[in-house]
Amino acid sequence: MLKDGLIERIDVIRGAPCAATWEAARRVTGLAAGEAVIRFGLETQLFCKADPSNWDPVHGKSPVHLAARLHSQALKSAIKNS
Repeated sequence: MLKDGLIERIDVIRGAPCAATWEAARRVTGLAAGEAVIRFGLETQLFCKADPSNWDPVHGKSPVHLAARLHSQALKSAIKNS
């Protein structure tokens, strides 16, 4: 997955049903690991089909924001464990 500190490849095992995960993974390939963690969440938000005005009362965030945080955390964990 990492080569010389850059994201060489992301294998999506489980992604968002709207396919935002795969598009975001494609867009962060080639970036430095630290930058990719941040951009992965942002790219997920751009392609997420969830209604951003539909706030979740439990988490206090929209589904789009929650998806971004979860994707960034997953990539950070994958980098740490690689």
